[in-house]
Amino acid sequence: MPQRAVWIWMLFAVELVAIVVAFQVLASVECRLTSLETACRGLRGVVVRAMCLGCMLGIYLWARAPARRDFAVMAEAQDSGKLWMVLHGLGLALAFMPLLLVPQSQMNAAFGLIFPVLVAGGGMAALGGLFWLARPGDWWAWLRPRWRELLALSVLALILPDIADFMAPLWYWQVLTRITFFGVAILLSVFAGVPVVNPETQIIGTNGFLVAVADSCSGIEGFALITAFLALYAILFRDTLRMGRFWLLVWPVSIFLSWLLNVVRITVLILIGAHGSPELAVNGFHSFAGWLFFTALAIGVLIAVSKFRWLQKETAPRIETPLSQDDVAARILPFVIFMLSGIVVNAFWAAPELGYPLQVLGMAGALWYVRRPLRHYLVRPSGLSGLTGLAVGLGWVVLAPAPEAPSEALLALSPLVFAAWAALRLLGTVALVPLIEELFFRGYVQTRIDDGTWPRRVLAIGVSAGAFALLHGRWLEAGFAGVVFSLLYIRQGRLADAITAHAVANALIAVVAAWRGDWTLI
Repeated sequence: MPQRAVWIWMLFAVELVAIVVAFQVLASVECRLTSLETACRGLRGVVVRAMCLGCMLGIYLWARAPARRDFAVMAEAQDSGKLWMVLHGLGLALAFMPLLLVPQSQMNAAFGLIFPVLVAGGGMAALGGLFWLARPGDWWAWLRPRWRELLALSVLALILPDIADFMAPLWYWQVLTRITFFGVAILLSVFAGVPVVNPETQIIGTNGFLVAVADSCSGIEGFALITAFLALYAILFRDTLRMGRFWLLVWPVSIFLSWLLNVVRITVLILIGAHGSPELAVNGFHSFAGWLFFTALAIGVLIAVSKFRWLQKETAPRIETPLSQDDVAARILPFVIFMLSGIVVNAFWAAPELGYPLQVLGMAGALWYVRRPLRHYLVRPSGLSGLTGLAVGLGWVVLAPAPEAPSEALLALSPLVFAAWAALRLLGTVALVPLIEELFFRGYVQTRIDDGTWPRRVLAIGVSAGAFALLHGRWLEAGFAGVVFSLLYIRQGRLADAITAHAVANALIAVVAAWRGDWTLI
């Protein structure tokens, strides 16, 4: 897969997650409370079907080497597609505009006005994204010789949510209901004492927060998704896969993992409602964010299957995951995981700072995954980079606003738990975040724009530093720091200098933050 296509594909995945979280968790839109219930449900269905189609297309390209090679050629032939990129960005901005202009309490009442804006924005983003990836004529040339396979694939992706709905009555089998509620009750009893459980009415909860689990959040969608993806994988890899072992072992294990994931999801949402934000928990129950988790599980299972030689025929070639050794993926993937983990933490933690250990785990895992191509970046830095980092960190501390009151969530932690949290916070701030951000902003964004000429170099510094500033709360100071890191990188073409300066600056800031007890400083 070409570097450009991988980057765009990852961007689309982040955008899809952001849309789901923004409209269905942070600012829940209840279709039954709007004046356009059918249209609202149809729009939600489009998002789910787009997610299914994207995943199935990925599996198809994974299995069909000629299609993957032709796809790579047409993606590279597009060059940049700047006009389509602009159209995609404008469409995305238009789709998110209602969140900025309409109060959350009025989202359902104003949906009649919001709907056409969402449709127009979504259409522009989809069309721009499609042709940003490849030119219209190239798409037609790629689709023409394989349209039958892709048509069948598209039909399956489009009807998969309907298949899940058709399977929904399975949730009302007494055995499945009792087993699921028993699993949730066990987890709740571990984390919250004695829960309230009534399987007959499907009511469960703790600490005064009770919910009725409807068929829309039963988790049966996970069974449908897992089965569909496994079936597609089995069909595409039928020449290299041991079918008996695959279906007798992988399918039951996958179904169990899907059920377990749903039990965990329900338990976490109940705990959020009982001890944090009831509104956020209810929005989580009513959202289709569960499709994201079930899809991620399905993809993870398929990757594991490709690594398990016992499931492959003797003549089958070993399937490797190319991203782990791809230099561009090493500069992009950790940043994507960093951003996605931030979205998850802000969506499911009433006090997002408490979820930072999850981000540390995600960042560390992503860096470990691409550790091989990262080695040539981790060279000995110059002494100037350390001194520059100290200056940047000192400026950040001196120009900081007045310290905020300590977080009540952190104050409520026991000394031992707080010490563990603080250690992970320092690890992420000093070691992981500088490496990930410099790999992306200087190592990828700046490098992609900078061709050695002064106009492009100035543009590269401005874009990378500007994007870096947008990620931080204090734009002016962060933008200046971004420019300094960019100049350090350009000085000798060594990313280790920018990484070291960033890490030293963050270390100084983290020490002051720990001393003051003002963790908002970092």
